[in-house]
Amino acid sequence: MDFVNRVDELAQLQEWWETPEVRPALIWGRRRVGKTALIAEFAARTRARTVFHIAGTRSATAELVALSQRATAVTSRGRRSPSDRPYESWDDALDHLAEQAADEPVLLVLDEFPELIQSSPELPGVLRAFLDHPVGTGRLRILICGSAVRTMLAMQEYRAPLYGRFDLVMQVHPFRPHEAAQLLPNLSPADRAFVYGVLGGTPLYLSWWRQDVSIQKNLLRLACRPGARLLAEGELVLATEVDPGDYPAAVLEAIATGKTRHHEIADAVGAEPSRTLRRLRQLRLVEQLLPVTESERRTRRKIYQISDPFLAFFLGPLQRYRTEIEQGLGERIVDALIDSLSEHMGRIYEEAFRNHLRRLAAAGDLGRRVVAVGPWWSEGGQDQIDAVVLSEPDRTRVPVLVGESKWSRKVDARRLRAKLTAKASKLTDDVDTLTYAICARDEVTNADEGVLTVTAADIYGLAEN
Repeated sequence: MDFVNRVDELAQLQEWWETPEVRPALIWGRRRVGKTALIAEFAARTRARTVFHIAGTRSATAELVALSQRATAVTSRGRRSPSDRPYESWDDALDHLAEQAADEPVLLVLDEFPELIQSSPELPGVLRAFLDHPVGTGRLRILICGSAVRTMLAMQEYRAPLYGRFDLVMQVHPFRPHEAAQLLPNLSPADRAFVYGVLGGTPLYLSWWRQDVSIQKNLLRLACRPGARLLAEGELVLATEVDPGDYPAAVLEAIATGKTRHHEIADAVGAEPSRTLRRLRQLRLVEQLLPVTESERRTRRKIYQISDPFLAFFLGPLQRYRTEIEQGLGERIVDALIDSLSEHMGRIYEEAFRNHLRRLAAAGDLGRRVVAVGPWWSEGGQDQIDAVVLSEPDRTRVPVLVGESKWSRKVDARRLRAKLTAKASKLTDDVDTLTYAICARDEVTNADEGVLTVTAADIYGLAEN
């Protein structure tokens, strides 16, 4: 599969690479999001001499031997060949690689760094001493990468040995809707929207989707058989993404079953969930929603929902049929599963619509000084509006656009606008100055002049990488 997306991430890495006397870079994020692929693409584009070491469950000695074998390819100075005389310690390895980088840059990638710390707990301290050495580190560029969230966050804390010694810290996230579309070029925009609603933006999951067969056959193969890939992946996410001591699975399952407020989640899990929610939000597995006009610090109108489409699918629609799937009835229930996805897809499509509006705002297509895009609802959860765009012309935020999204093949813009105007009257007295946006899956009909129409072709259209 060709490398696509990650334009901003590659630009940040290139800027880091070109900075004189740069300190290490730290890249972290969930499993499967493509961190290693990103680094490999960056290394290929720089054409740098690269030592790419992916840690395993080896002993410290075995890790150094493996690193030595990979370092042999960049050895050009001195008489030592690491393959013939492997590194005896991390000090030895870093000193030798710094020598090789005296005149020409060398990129040292330490992938799955938390695994290295398991076998060599002294490594962060060794790296600190190496980086602080008065002689310097030559032109050795060190890039540290990992998936274990707790370890990667702990490395950035005040008392950690490497605190303050990273010139670039980057969290890699799953693809957004328009980015995921690039991996599904042979599907229609509506089908891309469906696949994103099931798999989300995790590159590996998207690579599993066969574009030459039907939705039914894909779901049967990936989800509706005992031991299917998506069943195993769902369990893996619940078990590994956050420290098990923070009971993330219980929190996620509580939210999936409709416990969306903080006190409801606390009651469901029998513990204070603030720390877990914070970690899950960092990973973009969970999002906190509040009316876009409200301040997070002041409002109590906060709700939580599962933001990762795949996890929402796994804990929601797929979970309802889990028993039947394990009993081997997948072929009989796959059509029922698809029919049950309307509510799930509607919520995912709403967020994709809001993401599209944010892209338009960033491009300057929604006017000047757009400062926020989000949902809105009045007291008691009434008069819900899928998307409200706020502008701040004179230090006061005012709505400039309201939008409605429907997971329907075709919608009537005139009818939806009338309903949207009635709800917007609770938001502002100036409804006639608002821009109205109407979103459907395939077609928006009867759109009056000035109404912004959006379909899956806009949200999930293909663009140049």
